[in-house]
Amino acid sequence: MPPPLPEVPSAPSAPVKLTMEAAREPFHKAGTKGTPVTVGSNHIPICCKNEAVYQYHVTFSPNVESMAMRFGMMKDHRSTTGEVVAFDGSILYLPVKLKDVVSLKSVRRTDNQEVEITVQMTKILPPSSDLCLPFYNVVLRRVMKILGLKLVGRNHYDPDSAIILGKHRLQVWPGYATCIKRTDGGLYLSVDVTHKVLRNDSVLDVMKVLHEQSKVSFQDECTKELIGSIVITRYNNRTYRIDDIEWSKSPKDTFTMFDGSETSFVDYYSKNYGIEIKELDQPLLIHRPKERSKPGGKIITGQVLLVPELSFMTGIPEKMRKDFRAMKDLTMHINVSAEQHTHSIKQLLKNIAGNAETLTELNRWGLEISTDLLVTHGRILPQETICLQSSSYVTTSDVSWSREVGRDACISCIPMNIWAVFYPRRCADQVEELVSTFLKVAGPMGLRLERPNRVELRDDRTETYVKTIHSQLSREPKMQLVVCIMTGNRDDLYTAIKKLCCIKSPIPSQAINVRTISQPQKLRSVAQKILLQINSKLGGELWTVNVPLKHLMVVGVDVHHDTSKKSRSVMGFVASVNSSLTRWYSRVTFQTPNEEIISGFKLCLSAALQKYYEVNHNLPEKIVVYRDGVSDGQLKMVELYEIPQLLTCFQAFPSYEPKLVFIVVQKRISTTLYSCSADRFGTPPPGTILDHSLTHSDWMDFYLMAHQIRQGCGLPTHYVCVYNTANLSPDHLQRLTYKMCHLYWNWPGTIRVPAPCKYAHKVAYLCGQYLHAEPAIQLSDKLYFL
Repeated sequence: MPPPLPEVPSAPSAPVKLTMEAAREPFHKAGTKGTPVTVGSNHIPICCKNEAVYQYHVTFSPNVESMAMRFGMMKDHRSTTGEVVAFDGSILYLPVKLKDVVSLKSVRRTDNQEVEITVQMTKILPPSSDLCLPFYNVVLRRVMKILGLKLVGRNHYDPDSAIILGKHRLQVWPGYATCIKRTDGGLYLSVDVTHKVLRNDSVLDVMKVLHEQSKVSFQDECTKELIGSIVITRYNNRTYRIDDIEWSKSPKDTFTMFDGSETSFVDYYSKNYGIEIKELDQPLLIHRPKERSKPGGKIITGQVLLVPELSFMTGIPEKMRKDFRAMKDLTMHINVSAEQHTHSIKQLLKNIAGNAETLTELNRWGLEISTDLLVTHGRILPQETICLQSSSYVTTSDVSWSREVGRDACISCIPMNIWAVFYPRRCADQVEELVSTFLKVAGPMGLRLERPNRVELRDDRTETYVKTIHSQLSREPKMQLVVCIMTGNRDDLYTAIKKLCCIKSPIPSQAINVRTISQPQKLRSVAQKILLQINSKLGGELWTVNVPLKHLMVVGVDVHHDTSKKSRSVMGFVASVNSSLTRWYSRVTFQTPNEEIISGFKLCLSAALQKYYEVNHNLPEKIVVYRDGVSDGQLKMVELYEIPQLLTCFQAFPSYEPKLVFIVVQKRISTTLYSCSADRFGTPPPGTILDHSLTHSDWMDFYLMAHQIRQGCGLPTHYVCVYNTANLSPDHLQRLTYKMCHLYWNWPGTIRVPAPCKYAHKVAYLCGQYLHAEPAIQLSDKLYFL
C-alpha cells in the first residue's frame, strides 16, 4: 500500500465578491387551446422598493447558548444594523448593506464575560426571494393587528362585526386568511375571506345537556361528544383541541405559575382577566400541544388545562349539519358571492392604504401593496362530447346532461333478473310506487328489469334487516342486488348493511332513505338517478368522452382517516382497465402513521396492471396517476420517494417500461378565480384555466375550474405535474384532466376533481367511515361504493 501523500498547505483564499442571486427562469407551462377570457383572482400584486435584501451569518465567541441573550445582544447594536432587522438567532437579514465582515463587542450580563460578535455577509438576495417571505409575513401579521383584527389560529377575524344567529345559538365571525407568497408572476398578497363559526354554548352547557340526557353513562357520553372538538377561550381568542377530560380536578385546584408561586384556577382568572368562575365543581379539559422545538432546540411538551365554563365550542354542531334549513341559514352568510368576496378584499386594501401606521410598517421593508386585485388572461377549454351507446352530444354552457341520460340508452346495461327489496311494513306503499316507477323509466335508459323479490320486515331493527338479508342470500345464491329502504338517519343500520354486503356476503347493495322516495312529483327523476347508480354498481357503463391517447390507464388515489382508530388512515385506489375508460378496478389499503402509503400503493398498482392485462391481453403504455391529498410541503417527498418506489413495481412484468405521468390534485387551496367584465366580478364558467402568473415557480402546474358554481365563489382545483416521462404537453395535461372531470357517474355533469379521484375518495370514505376493513375482492371490478 503506498504511503499517504503529504498534505500541501492551501493558499489563503481570496475574498469572494458577492453578487445578487439570479431569479430562476419559469417553466414553459402555458397551453394554447380554448377561448381567451379575462379572469380576476384574490391576489394583490406587491411591489418591492428595496434593491436587495442582505443575508448575514452571526457568530458569538465564546458561544452564547441562550436565544433571548443573543437577541438582546443584537438589539444593543441597532446603531450599526439599523432598526429594521429579521434575526433568528444565527441568520440576520437587513435591507441595508454593511461591510463584508463587521466585528461587534457585547458583555454577557450573567458573568460579565466579553463576547465578540462577528457579522459576515453571506448572500445578496432579490427582495422577492423565498428566504424573505417569512419576515414579510411577520410584517403582514403586525399590519392586521394594527387594523384591529384578532388572530385566532392562523387567520384574523373581526369579532365586532359578528353575525348573530340567535335561533341556532351561533355566531359567525368574518375574517381574512392572508399571506405573502411568490409565484411565477412575482410577489403577491393572497387574501381569502374566511368565517369562524362559534357557538354561544360553553363546554359546560354541553356537559349539562348530556347530564340531563344520560346520568348513568354521563362521563362516557362527554368523552364521546367532546374529545377531538376544537374550543375557543374568549378571554384570549386562542383555540385548543380537547384531548382528554380530567374528572378528578376542578377550578378550585392549584397549579404552579412561571415564577414558581401556586395559585388556583379561580384566583388566576379573577386576577388576570377579571373573570369570576361560577361553577366550582366542574372537571377540567386537557389539551396536549404537539411536541415542537423552539429555536435553540428546546422541546415544548406538557399539557394545558382549560375550564369548561370559559371554553366555547366552535364549528357546526353535528345535529345542525343534518338540518337542511339550518344549514341554508348558515351558508347564506358563509358562502359569499364573487361580488361580496371582492368587496370584502377591497375593503381590507382600503383600510391598509388609509392607515398611516400600516403604511409605515410595510415601508420598513420597502413593500408597497397595490390597491387593485390581479386581473389577467385565462382560457375556457373547448366543450367535450358525451358519448352514450348510440348517441352523443356536445355539452352546453352549464355542463349538465341529466335530461339526455334519462332518455337515451347507456353504453352497456346489466339486466336485473334476480334482485330483492327489503323494507319495513310502514313503507309498503312507497316501495310499490318506486318499483312501478323503476319499470316505467328503465326502458328508455336501455335497462332490462324484472320485478324484484319484495321482502317485508316485521320491524326496522338493525338485527332484523341483517338476518333477513343473510337468509335471502343463502336461499338465492344468484342474487344480483340488495335494495334496502330505511327510515330516518340510521348510521348504525347503514353500517351493518354495508358490512354484510361488502365483506361477509359480497353483493352490490343500494340503501334508500324513505324520505327520498316520498314526494310523488320528484319520484320519476329520483328513480332514474337510482337506476343509473344501480347499473354502475352492477358493472354497467353509463357514458364516456373521447380520449385520443391509446393504451392508457388512468389512476385515482385519495386518503381518508379512519374514524374508529384515530391513528389509522385508508387509501382508496381506483384504476381504469379498458380503452374507453368505462371499466374501473378499485382497491383499499389501511396503514398506521409510521407505515408509508407507498407499500399499499405498489400492491394496488400491480393488481390493477394484472386486471388490465386480463381485460386487454396487453399492458398500458401510458399510466396517468391523479394523487389527491398532498400538500405543498409534501410535493418534494412524493417526487423523491413515492415515484421512484412506484416505478419498481413495473419490474414484476418482463421488459415492461410504461411512460408515467404523476399529477397531484389539491382542492384545499386559498386561490379564488373570478370572471371579470367592466370592473364587475362574477363566477367563471366551467372549463376556465389559468396556467401562468399564480402558478408555482418550482413545478409544472395549472388551476382548472371544471365544475358549475351554483353558490359562493369560484374555487378552482390546483394540479401539479410532479413527473412526466410521457412528455405530455401542457395542453394534453389540461385537456385530459378536464375530460376526466366529466366521467363521474353519480352526477350527469362535471365535478371539481377527475372522476378516478372522486371514486377513490368514495371507496376510502366507505371503508374509513363504515366498514373499518378491506372489502371483499369479488367486488373490486364494480363501482359498488357509489
